Amino acid sequence: MEDNNLKQQISEILRANPSKRFRVEDVSDALGYHGSAAFKLIVQELAQLEREKIAVVTTDGEFQLNEKARQLTGIFHANDKGFGFVAYDDELPDAFIAPDDTMMALNGDEVDMEIVRAADPHSDRGPVGKVTGIEEHHYTHVVGDFIQTNDDMGYYGQVRLTDKKLSRYKFYVVDTGLKPTPGEVVTAEITEFPNSDHPLAMVGIAKQVIGSVDDPGIDILQIVYAHDIPAEFPEDVLQEADAIPDHVTENELVGREDITDQDLVTIDGESSKDLDDAVTVWKLDNGNYHLGVHIADVSHYVKEGSLLDQEAYKRGTSVYLTDRVIPMLPRRLSNGICSLNEGVLRLCMSCEMEIDSEGNVVKHRIHPSVMKSAARMTYTDVNKILEAHDTKTREKYDRLVPMFEDMSELHKILYKHRKRRGAIDFDDREAEIIVDDKGHAIDIQLRVRGLAEKMIESFMLAANETVAEHYNKKRVPFIYRVHETPDGERVKNFFEFLTAFGVNVKGDPDHLRPKMLQNVLKSVAGKPEEAVVSVMMLRSLKQARYTDQSLGHFGLAAKYYTHFTSPIRRYPDTMVHRLIHYYEDHGINDKSKERYADLLEEIGVHSSEMERRAIDAERDTDSMKKAEYMADHIGEKFDATVSSVMKFGMFIELPNTVEGLIHISRLTDDYYEYVEKYLALVGTKTHRTYRIGQSVKVKVVHVDKEQSQIDFELVDPSAAPVTDLLPKREHRSYNGSRNRRPGDHRRPQSNNNQSGRNKVHHTRNQTQSRNRQNHKPNH
Repeated sequence: MEDNNLKQQISEILRANPSKRFRVEDVSDALGYHGSAAFKLIVQELAQLEREKIAVVTTDGEFQLNEKARQLTGIFHANDKGFGFVAYDDELPDAFIAPDDTMMALNGDEVDMEIVRAADPHSDRGPVGKVTGIEEHHYTHVVGDFIQTNDDMGYYGQVRLTDKKLSRYKFYVVDTGLKPTPGEVVTAEITEFPNSDHPLAMVGIAKQVIGSVDDPGIDILQIVYAHDIPAEFPEDVLQEADAIPDHVTENELVGREDITDQDLVTIDGESSKDLDDAVTVWKLDNGNYHLGVHIADVSHYVKEGSLLDQEAYKRGTSVYLTDRVIPMLPRRLSNGICSLNEGVLRLCMSCEMEIDSEGNVVKHRIHPSVMKSAARMTYTDVNKILEAHDTKTREKYDRLVPMFEDMSELHKILYKHRKRRGAIDFDDREAEIIVDDKGHAIDIQLRVRGLAEKMIESFMLAANETVAEHYNKKRVPFIYRVHETPDGERVKNFFEFLTAFGVNVKGDPDHLRPKMLQNVLKSVAGKPEEAVVSVMMLRSLKQARYTDQSLGHFGLAAKYYTHFTSPIRRYPDTMVHRLIHYYEDHGINDKSKERYADLLEEIGVHSSEMERRAIDAERDTDSMKKAEYMADHIGEKFDATVSSVMKFGMFIELPNTVEGLIHISRLTDDYYEYVEKYLALVGTKTHRTYRIGQSVKVKVVHVDKEQSQIDFELVDPSAAPVTDLLPKREHRSYNGSRNRRPGDHRRPQSNNNQSGRNKVHHTRNQTQSRNRQNHKPNH
């Protein structure tokens, strides 16, 4: 009996039987746990549930669900077959909702729910729930091209929905307000959601024409509008930006340290125009290193409460979408006065550190300053200097080469320091989608980070940690970037997943340490399954977020962490700079601590939500563009790797990171069973076996760009390895999928994305697309 899950199991039994009264013996029988030790634990957990007001004790000493605890609230995740799951607790498994019990909720809706059947503690079947109300609709508007059809039942026309989560539904446009013409892409406000009269239809009003279906880039623009990302700046915001001088004035130098005599350089990608960080390194007489990280002082120009500030807060972050950037700030600021362009005075916030030979920051100063960049360097040129030792490039930057070599040395020290404490290094392959002048995807190239990119990352991490620790120890209200320790259940599932590769992890998943996961990655380094293990590890971790509490960063193995280094593209960084200014100007006392104490939690929550919105848009854009690229390669053959195996088939990943599905129905050479223990599909006659990490040759057979779906088939099934992974026939369970059948509705291990087709691994996109224009950390 796993007593750490016992309270959850008892709670689910009470919720599934809200009117029933239970003796302790009844609970014991329902769980199948007997004996004096089990009885004692059950009594303890029932007492705890009473203290938490989930259970009440009757006059007869029996336990019953507290009436106030019957209703649960969560987020509905829809499957295109009509059923869904409700995520109602960070620790507990999602509740399965049958098609008849969804109340026609849409994907992402916040719903009220009751548990109607508890999870089975002896299997992987999760709880079953029933939606009892819809608190808030996730969708308020839709985007798509307008069409006129013959079945419009008196409506003006339809909006054709391309959002894969809404693909089951029709959207009718009423004959009110805007009257688009066929072929125009419009936004439409939802006025009627699915109901008993039209369960698979919505009704709304066309609000805005954003272009034509034939316009270059309209596909990405639809994603932008679908995610409700502001595409244009309001005129009054632009006017406020235009009123800001395009140069540093004499008055702005007052109270700032002049560091224009230092050799500060920016190091960014070739296409970057918003240069918000400059660095310098030199060796000290005592053998230590001086590291200066100097960040554009955006908060000086974006004044609290101004229109610019309100708009930046609303956006939360810049959004990078293949061939365009939707900036957080108007370009007059992001590419102009806030950009640390070469040879011009710029205001910045400096974090200067003294770092010893072990990578420890032994001294530091954080202060406002004025700087002048000595050179606008690119990653390419710095890599030529440090890795390729290119003679021409070294001659061109002859005066700065010694500093770059010192930077390289310091980076290696900082990197080893992070590794020693357990920081996790994930697969850092990043796909760059190349488009033509019409926005059509024509190539996908892998971009591997060189020494220059990793060096800048080390310096930014050092500054972020130093600033976070400084203000945490001052005990002032502050904003932190946190990445909490993952919960034990997810880690256990990940450890079970690893057994399929023969990887046994030492340590307690309920007391996880970053070093344990670092060792996992070491054990698979260079092996075919390395990328898959990295992705699955990311899935087992919690999402990083912003908060006013210093909770540490698990992935970096850092006790203190914030975002200080990218205020042009991230609002929390701008807010961190604002706080630094405020505490410098007003001192640290009870009165100054009160100023932001009640504001920072909300700023953290909102910034985290806006980051998630941007990541979702970037992920959707990447998936759509990858499908567009593969549509030009139907019938072609590729070497690939099995990236995931499910009951309904297996996902395939190409070397360029494109992923697609081989559905079970396309495995026609045999009848395949899913062997969950090994995460494998095994032929019952041939024993041909497909497992994660396995190399295969595939052919592209179908692509749906609008749904971002790519379908493959195997080129040579006979090349598959043969195993004896199938259980003995007399003990065989027939829970596995049969060919041409997607499988039953047993609770999947992942809490997210329950739709079979939509279980494509987006984790890499989520973590890497954030910095496509700039190889700066977004941990």
